[in-house]
Amino acid sequence: MRAGSKNGRPPTRVLVVGGGGREHAIVRCLLRSPRHPDVIAAPGNAGIARDQVPCADVAADDVEGIVRLARERACDLVIVGPEAPLVAGVVDALADAGISAFGPSAAAARLEGSKAYAKELMQEVGVPTGAYAVFHERGEAVAHLAQASYPVVLKADVLAAGKGVVIAEDEQEAREALDAFFVERRFGPTAVVIEEFLTGRELSLFALCDGERAVPMTPAQDYKRIGDGDEGPNTGGMGSYSPVPGIEPEHVRVLSRLVHQPIVDALRRRGTPYHGVLYAGLMITGSGPRVLEYNCRFGDPETQAVLPRLRSDLLDALERCARPGGLEGARFEWSSSWAVAVVLASRGYPESATKGDQITGIDSIDSLCTEVLHAATAEKGAQLVTAGGRVLCVTGLGETAGEARDRAYEAADRIEFDGKQMRRDIGARAVEAVGA
Repeated sequence: MRAGSKNGRPPTRVLVVGGGGREHAIVRCLLRSPRHPDVIAAPGNAGIARDQVPCADVAADDVEGIVRLARERACDLVIVGPEAPLVAGVVDALADAGISAFGPSAAAARLEGSKAYAKELMQEVGVPTGAYAVFHERGEAVAHLAQASYPVVLKADVLAAGKGVVIAEDEQEAREALDAFFVERRFGPTAVVIEEFLTGRELSLFALCDGERAVPMTPAQDYKRIGDGDEGPNTGGMGSYSPVPGIEPEHVRVLSRLVHQPIVDALRRRGTPYHGVLYAGLMITGSGPRVLEYNCRFGDPETQAVLPRLRSDLLDALERCARPGGLEGARFEWSSSWAVAVVLASRGYPESATKGDQITGIDSIDSLCTEVLHAATAEKGAQLVTAGGRVLCVTGLGETAGEARDRAYEAADRIEFDGKQMRRDIGARAVEAVGA
């Protein structure tokens, strides 16, 4: 039986699907809701459990298990964090069971599941993006590379956890990427999208969608490469900050009308309305904004920089996304504070990851100005240990970009585990741009 809330009604019961830093940020934001929801996570992680949130031993991509858990726990809303269960149809399965969910259907989630589909849809509706070609076999792709301008971008046309993108500086490097995709089948059977390399400023912009409209959130800046100065291989993301200098609220509204709303309109016309969050990864070029990719879920680690700044009720907003037209009149309130999020990764990431290394120092961090969000962590007896590639995300909050950045790195330096990796330049662009 549920515990009663202050007004005598049972609290809304919410299941958060996933176990990474993004999901921990969502859980933390839900716990700040004035409605005091009853939150469950599946599978969750050690940090979520330390926040006194029950964690069920159900994998995020276990569609049947998630539906069964939501039914058994009488959940009012299921919030799906990772992309794999969305592409696999968990929202469709929940709908069939009569359970409300935040996230797109499998048909709408093709935007992330297939890079080629996303490119074709952008071209159809006039969303600005880079020139591209799609190849289903190696020989045609090799012939294309002989005529390409370099650098060039190659993408596996499947879900690849942010690692299926190669920026090739020359033809030899591009051929090696094709071998990885077509010969080694590093990401399984896949077509390959080859597209032009765009230069400019990258920008991450989320919009919440109710099947009819897209309402933008505050922007963030992401860092994909493993090393300082954007050196080394791509990762799932090594840090982020929000807000972004020079991108004012009116710019955000204009960008969303250009890159989010046409997609929502097109999918509604196709009979696959888009509900949930639509992430647009943008490049602000000298010729204007271009979409690099769409994701069908909150980005990681951008979420860890965006949600700590949200002052509106996240639960109310996500519930409204699940209803057709539910976001009519919706507005989000944001703190004036800055947020800088720094990812701490394990030895060998992104090629591999060590597990079982003891983590120390978290308990010494001031939680008023810094959030430590867990990703790949676990409990081993009484010890907190690493459990994968991106282990933790430390988000510093401050009245200036410099203050937020200093707090993030001061906390990150207190945390220790064997093989710890982190970039040292997260947020430096913001500090340089605003001079503080």
